[in-house]
Amino acid sequence: MTRGRGLGGRRVLITGAARGIGALLASRLHERGARVALLGLEPDELERVAADCGGAPWIECDVTERGQVEEAVAQAVERLGGLDVAVANAGVAAQMTLLDGDPEVWDATVGVNLDGTYNFIRAAGPHVAHPGGYFLLTASLAAAVHLPLLAAYCASKAAVEALGDSLRIELRPSGARVGVAYYAELATDMTARGFATQAARRMPVAGRGPLPVSPVEPAIDALERGIRRRSRRIAYPPWVRAVLPLRELAQRAVELRIRRDVGPALEIARGERPPLTTPQPKRGRSA
Repeated sequence: MTRGRGLGGRRVLITGAARGIGALLASRLHERGARVALLGLEPDELERVAADCGGAPWIECDVTERGQVEEAVAQAVERLGGLDVAVANAGVAAQMTLLDGDPEVWDATVGVNLDGTYNFIRAAGPHVAHPGGYFLLTASLAAAVHLPLLAAYCASKAAVEALGDSLRIELRPSGARVGVAYYAELATDMTARGFATQAARRMPVAGRGPLPVSPVEPAIDALERGIRRRSRRIAYPPWVRAVLPLRELAQRAVELRIRRDVGPALEIARGERPPLTTPQPKRGRSA
């Protein structure tokens, strides 16, 4: 087994690990000698990823349910014998308009992306609060630059960024570090599903504008480096890092770029009801 410096033997817990970035990251860290555990919603997919990771422990877990998260984290920590790295990766998105869109999309998106991250912080944070510990929260370029039809996603990811900044300060006395990851559009199931609407096709997004959808493998490379170094910020593609301190200018540029397209896109969106990028359990409402 090839072992990357600083990753061999590290105990890593990842949410949203059934597919996409979570699954790819788990496989990569396993290849580098880490011991991984997986949390997610899709048991068949989790079992497949776990098998690729040498029979890693996996637990079906809805991150919006605090009790489930606490129990799942406790099980994972027991099986790993402790915890060095926690990766809050679970996330969903779906198109909605703010004025007359489906409020259940808002509830589900904020529930998974923001409340789920908070629940995971509460449960896993004490276990990584030691010298050498690292907590990585997945935000997005959407935390800094905001698009129409994605208000729930953008708002939740901006809040995740804020959680990461606060958590970094609170964990510092323990010797643990905290990172926040920012991605632009990557070639994942989430991107493909999220932009597979008629309204999105009217907007300069998902490869239809000046910026192409980026391959996911280099993003996994960036994550591997960032986890090894316990980085404060992880960004991919590289230009995302330059945008973050210039977010006000970037926001204005986006608004100018899409202003001719947004009216027709909103009209189309009002007639669409796309599903969330990952199906969610019933929680007393249709999600």
